[in-house]
Amino acid sequence: MKDLVEFIAKALVDEVGRIEISEIAGNQTNIIELKVAKEDIGKVIGRQGRTADAIRTILNCAAAKLSKRYILQIIDE
Repeated sequence: MKDLVEFIAKALVDEVGRIEISEIAGNQTNIIELKVAKEDIGKVIGRQGRTADAIRTILNCAAAKLSKRYILQIIDE
């Protein structure tokens, strides 16, 4: 799932080298933290959070096959 989020984030941001992704695993729920440059945070979140919601939807659809739940946290540096 980290690879999926990384692929999407790289397509959205200008400063690809400043993307950091970490995954915190739990029993049923995993948290993925996406850190991007301050200048790119708006591109990842999108207008009224639509882009972030779309990324979360794709992530949860992919996670449904694994019977897991993923939470995406977007953090600026």
